Amino acid sequence: MTRIRVDLNISLDGFATTTDQTPENPFGDDWGRLTRDYTATRTFRERVLHDTSGEGTTGLDDAYAARYFDALGAEIMGAGMFGLHEHGSDPDWRGWWGDDPPFHIPVFVLTNAARPSIEFANGTTFHFLSATPRAALELAVDAARGGDVRIGGGAETVRAFLRDGLVDDLHVAIVPIVLGRGIRLWDDLRGLEQGYRVTSEAAPSGVVHTSFRREAV
Repeated sequence: MTRIRVDLNISLDGFATTTDQTPENPFGDDWGRLTRDYTATRTFRERVLHDTSGEGTTGLDDAYAARYFDALGAEIMGAGMFGLHEHGSDPDWRGWWGDDPPFHIPVFVLTNAARPSIEFANGTTFHFLSATPRAALELAVDAARGGDVRIGGGAETVRAFLRDGLVDDLHVAIVPIVLGRGIRLWDDLRGLEQGYRVTSEAAPSGVVHTSFRREAV
């Protein structure tokens, strides 16, 4: 049965985005701090960096990184995650990931700007559409062919799907840093925990992995 999933890193004060980006440093130093335990894992190094050396951390953080990619049939992301906010006027922009994106599945990018689909040899295809969360999800579920659908980000895209009650499984990696500014995941989502079974596990890195799971009916 298809599950609708979210995996997201947030700071201790609840922020899922950073604000220290510059033209010279488009991700900013804070983004590296927010994602450092995920990007240090063996799974991330293999799947995203194509590093076959076997290096990288294992244990609980790596187990959650592996689950991030497991059993997926399609993904939905916002225009910012694909890079359209920075490269929207570039017709040759193909995303941040080069010629071998780590998805290997259909990806639906929510945007107001029409663009032709982009296909990669590894099975990744980016489709660009202007749609509500529910309408986009219908397309993604059909494309997933029984696999799960991940709502990949960014934070405002994830919040839109949470507000509409469309997420079955939410995994939040709470990283032990304080950002103080950005987009906060939980704003206007009071009572979100109702209807979910909530569990937490602490990793040696200091990251607390909190999972919200809606039981199948």
